[in-house]
Amino acid sequence: MNQHSSISHSITKAARLAIVSAQWHSDIVHQARDAALAELAQQGWPADQIDLYDVPGAFEIPLLLKRLAQSGQYAGLMACGLVVNGGIYRHEFVTTAVIDGLMRVQLDTCVPVFSAVLTPRDFHDSQEHHDFFHQHFVKKGAELARACAATVQLHRKLEAQQLQQLQPQTLAA
Repeated sequence: MNQHSSISHSITKAARLAIVSAQWHSDIVHQARDAALAELAQQGWPADQIDLYDVPGAFEIPLLLKRLAQSGQYAGLMACGLVVNGGIYRHEFVTTAVIDGLMRVQLDTCVPVFSAVLTPRDFHDSQEHHDFFHQHFVKKGAELARACAATVQLHRKLEAQQLQQLQPQTLAA
């Protein structure tokens, strides 16, 4: 079990964000990534402080996020992916592993992790589904960015309050 002090990772000192995207259905998944980048730009995040990483599939996302979190450089981490039922295995197993992994990363490292790893019940390789999910991932990417920015701001505020409480009190003469 990992033990952390209340301020084991300084979000205030970490200036960067990262977006990790799975490459399965990258034409759809990158809609979320690109929408997140656009929303973060609107919120004032400099593009040179946002790192982009691609991994083969959603299953590979949690390990990379953990390594990024452990670097101490990131105030927030985002994941984008599409897990579909391919008929070969139960996609629920992959979905559970990925989502549990994302939660574990943030709880183990104290770096907020956000997910736009979507797991539609039905996805067919048809133009209608591609069109729908292209648009849906744009919406989810913007939501991802707003959640990340708001949470990072909240954690920075909390960290500043905690640091202020730790400052030695001076006695009036």
